[in-house]
Parts: sequence; structure tokens; C-alpha cells
Amino acid sequence: MSRPEALFPLFAGLETLEGIGPKTARSFVALGVERPKDLLFLLPHSGVDRARKSSVREVTLPATVTVEVEVGGHFPPRAKGKPYRVMVRDAGLEFQLVFFHARGDFLQGLLPTGQRRLVSGRIELFDGIAQMVHPDHVLRPEDAAELPEYEPVYPLAAGVTQKLVIKGVAGALARCPAMPEWIDPALKAREGWPDWRGAVEAAHAPEGPAAIALTNPARQRLAYDELFAHQLTLSLARAALRRGKGMSSRGTGVMQGKVLQTLPYTQTAAQARAVTEIAGDMASPLRMNRLLQGDVGSGKTLVAFLALLIAVEAGGQGVMMAPTEILSRQHYDGLQPLAAAAGVRLELLTGRDKGADRQAKLHDLAAGQIAILVGTHAVFQKDVAFKDLRLAVVDEQHRFGVAQRMELGAKGAAADVLVMTATPIPRSLALASYGDMDVSVLDEKPAGRKAIRTALIASSRMDEVIAHLQKAVAAGAQAYWVCPLVEDSEVLDYASAEARFAVMRAAMGEGVVGLVHGQLPPGEKDAAMAAFVAGQTKLLVATTVIEVGVNVPNATIMVIERAETFGLAQLHQLRGRVGRGSAESTCLLLYQAPLSESGERRLRVIRDTEDGFRIAEEDLSMRGAGDLIGTAQSGLPQFRVADLERQAGLMAVAQSDARRLLNDDPTLESARGKAARLLLWLLDQDRAIRLLSVG
Repeated sequence: MSRPEALFPLFAGLETLEGIGPKTARSFVALGVERPKDLLFLLPHSGVDRARKSSVREVTLPATVTVEVEVGGHFPPRAKGKPYRVMVRDAGLEFQLVFFHARGDFLQGLLPTGQRRLVSGRIELFDGIAQMVHPDHVLRPEDAAELPEYEPVYPLAAGVTQKLVIKGVAGALARCPAMPEWIDPALKAREGWPDWRGAVEAAHAPEGPAAIALTNPARQRLAYDELFAHQLTLSLARAALRRGKGMSSRGTGVMQGKVLQTLPYTQTAAQARAVTEIAGDMASPLRMNRLLQGDVGSGKTLVAFLALLIAVEAGGQGVMMAPTEILSRQHYDGLQPLAAAAGVRLELLTGRDKGADRQAKLHDLAAGQIAILVGTHAVFQKDVAFKDLRLAVVDEQHRFGVAQRMELGAKGAAADVLVMTATPIPRSLALASYGDMDVSVLDEKPAGRKAIRTALIASSRMDEVIAHLQKAVAAGAQAYWVCPLVEDSEVLDYASAEARFAVMRAAMGEGVVGLVHGQLPPGEKDAAMAAFVAGQTKLLVATTVIEVGVNVPNATIMVIERAETFGLAQLHQLRGRVGRGSAESTCLLLYQAPLSESGERRLRVIRDTEDGFRIAEEDLSMRGAGDLIGTAQSGLPQFRVADLERQAGLMAVAQSDARRLLNDDPTLESARGKAARLLLWLLDQDRAIRLLSVG
């Protein structure tokens, strides 16, 4: 499918625009502008009031003023480095225009004595004399119309001036074709949004500060276009995943029943609801693509295991993947008793499996003798073949984008996919990152999980904290001590952990304290973790490597040193490492005084709530979307107009609208569907176009 002809002029080279040469075109790349159409979405971030005044006397200085003046005498500088001055008079006041490093002949031509000119710029009082240093604009009265009453101010980069951007934008606007409408007519009418071309023109010709606000109808419409195109792409990806013929897997409930009977507690209503949603998806002939979102300790693993049992009950196999070896081993150890209760064979496959051992596992897997496989991404390798893979469960979404989800789907020609994440994500971001998935949320804690007491303690009281730990450990408790993040540097993080380890070992004695950080060889790291899990060591000094998934029910104390250097989500995840057993747990946040305002706000939020979703919303409002998931690996789309934090509501509308349009018109052939194709081209969603042509 090739790009529609109507859009050709907007996709030409930048240098085809008047006033832009090859060198300037290269400078524009820093602003994300490579073709004329990119200029349409480079919107002004503010504006300057250039409304005409009859005299400078009408305003309170300093201020930006636009007045018509009669040009008086020129006063070239008397000494090197002094300014060139030109006297001018408006309807009520004489003032000076001041120029540094200016050529006299140029200024004589620009401001001929005795003639009238329109000047605009910032006027300030120096020693009682009003001066305008380097006017922004000097125009002949007959050209006054060239200066808008409210002048837009654009983002700039080295080698790109306001004048250049304004000229480039005008050139790009002149090439805008009239577009058919892709927004649902009822929605457009309800919101009072302009047509696309009208919206672009209005966004570049704001009439005042209100026109630059996110709430302005033209801006809202352009933001919606972006979110709608993004959601269309995700929905097409979802449709492509589902087009792969799914397989209907219906469980008998027999194995699930056996597991539920052996549990010392009953599952929560949220867990039961999630299992029902998953079972419904697995029974349908379409492929499941579901996100299981649950806070720390909400019991996701049980839900995932029951889902894997549905696949086995239906005569197939299941696989559960974790991002690291430690985590996959942990899942394996945790699921082993459940698998025994259900009477199914569970095996572990990681990069460590070599030789005959590995071959034997691969043979049994291909023969269908292994019902459930737990592993790292090693299960992606070419020689790993299943007899009948029905369900793939993926732990910790962040490190796993849309591309990998598709690759995993290819392993089992029609495997259903369930992704688990322990990071509660605010709804708007969940839609931006996982809009192609259906979502199940576990929003209640299993019975028996006790609240964790959280306290803020100044680091000046370190000795008391160490004394408290010595007592607790002597009484049989286990504790974590997480060392501060140092300047984003692995090397330094590791140094801070080593130093803390030495101090704690001196205080607690040999053999009681373990150490884990990212620089240790995997074998040592695993050995230190294993010793702590087995209860041989009582205190584990660690960097954030323990953030995800480590499960030691006996650990009841979490100390986080320099807690103010951590993000909210991280603090919440770290705290979730304790409170997993039946004993009361405590989390001590050590901070260095004085705290910054945002540092204090973060620590207070953590102290006051254990609700991960509330914490995530708070995090979003404090840090912004890109930071929240770490822009680099978040896979979060970079929007040019839309603002995910403040336009969260629009994202939800865009998702339901995109899904509805594709439901009614899966190949986008209707009039509105064809218009939507234009939008996808315009916003570089070529991936979506490819998904369409595959279908």
C-alpha cells in the first residue's frame, strides 16, 4: 500500500520549502522536523502580545510594546564597544532604539531619519530614559499587516530562528490538502472541534494565551488525532495477533480444583474474577492477549498458574517466562507444590541447562510429557519446540514489547498470551503502552497479608536503626538493607553496597550478613540469595537488584538507605519484599535531611498508603509519563501534541473509538476508514498500514 498522492507535497524534502537550504534542513532535525508535515505538528509553546499601542506611555515598563514612530537622529558609537543609538518619537514620547555591533549603513537604510516605521520589542528604563535594545521587528507602515497581533513563539534549536520556523510553517500550511474527516461525527460535534486543516491553522495562529492552552479546541483535536492514530495502530496489532487462528482451550476444572483445595486460604474475589476473564478468553477461538495487573502481593502467581492449568486440562501445554534466572527459579520453586497437587509435570529451562540434561528436557517437551515449562527467554531459542503450546505467561512486561509478544505467539502457532506485571500503572499509561491488550486487575490483597508499618527516620539516627536490627535478628527475624542509588553508576552503587556490607558485618558478626549487587558474578549472586532464602544469613545488603519478585516469607524488616533518591514505584516495589509471611513487617525509610519538597512528598505518600494504584497516579502527577516508565525502555509513544498526564481522558475515548471503528470496518475501506488511513500516513504509523495490508 503506497502513500496517498494528496500527501506527497507534505512528505517532500524540507529544502523544497522557501527559505530552507540543506544546512538549515539539517539543523531542523534536532527539533524532530525532517519533512514539511513535521512543521505542522511543531506547535508554538507560548506567544508575545504585539497589539498596536499609540504610545509607550500607555504601558508600565518594562514591557514588550509595538508602536508607530517617526525616526529622528542617528548617534553612532563614540568608542569601540559602545552602542549605536537612534532617536524615535511615538504619539506621546521620545525614546531610543539601541544596537550593539551594528553597521551604520545598514541602520541608515533600516531607519531613515524623517520617515515613519512600526517598531516592536522590549522597552526598559535606563537612567530615566526609555530604551528598546535590538527591536524584534522594524517594518514600514504599509507592511504592518505582516506582524500578527499575537505572535507565536516556537521551540528552537541551534541554527534555527523564530523567523525561519514561522516562514517554514507558512510554507507547510500552504501545502495542506483538505482532508476527509476521520473523527466520529458525534464526538466531533459534542466536543466542538474544528476540521483538521482548520485546527492546524488555528494552532499556528493563536489569538492569545488561551489559544495555546491544552484545553483549546484546535489543540485538543490535534492531540486526539495523535492518540486515535496510536490506538488504531495498537488495535490493528491486536487484530493481527487474533487473526492468527486462535485455539479454543476449555478447562475441566479438575486440576484447578485440586490446587485450590490444598491452599491454606481461599482465593480473593479479584483472583476469581481474573481467572474467569482468562478462562473466557482461552475458550474463545480468538487469541488471548491479556495483561494481568496486580499490586505487590495481590496473588498474580496463583492466577497465572490456574490459567496454565486450563491449558493442560484442555490437552495442551503452557510456558511461564521470567526476565531473570533468579526469578524463573523462584517461580519454579513456588509452583512446584501446586503442580504436585494438580498432578502435572513442571520443568525449568534456563541458559544454564547444557548438554544431555537440556536434550532430555527438549525431547520430553516436544513429546508433550512436560505439561508446564518455566524459564527465561531461553525458551525463545530455535531448538525449543512444544508439542501443543496453548498459553504463554510472561512476567514483568517492561522488558517485553509488542514485537516480543508477537514472536512468542509464533512459538505456539496460536498460543494465548497472558502478561503479568507487578507495577500498577495509571489507566492512561496502561492504555498508551498496552492498548492492544485486554486488562485484568487484581485490586485486593489475599487474606492473611498484614499491613506493613512504614516509618521515616533521619539518617542521623543510623546507630539506633542498627541496634534495632541487631535485636530483631537475635530474635530470629530476617531483614533487607537496600543501599542508595549513586549517580546512575553501577560501579558506585556497588561501592556503596560493599561499604555498608563491611559496616553491618562488623556490627552483626561473620556469617550473618550477605551481599548482592549487579557487579557480582551470577554464581555468587545466586549463592548469596540462596543463603538468605534458606535462612543461613539473616541480613541481606543489596542494591536494587532485589526489587522484583524475590520471595522470602521470613523477612520482616526492610531498610532503605537514602530513600529520597528512589522513585515512588521503586520504593513501593522494594517495600513489597517484606510482609509476605504471617509476622508483622516494618519498612524503615532512612533519609538525609534536609529533604527537597518533592523528596518529602514522595516519602509521605509511601508512608501513608500501600495502594500501588494510588502511588502510581501520584507518581504520574509528580514526574510525568516519560519518567514513570523510563522513556528509553518504556516503549511509550512520543506524542508531539498530546499530553498523557493532562489528557488522560482523551486516551480512553480514543481507544474505544478505534476499537469500534475497526470492529465495524476491519480493513478500513469505508469513507471514514479511508480517512483514518490518511491519518495513519500523516502520523507515521506505517507499521499500522503494513498490518492492514497483511490482513
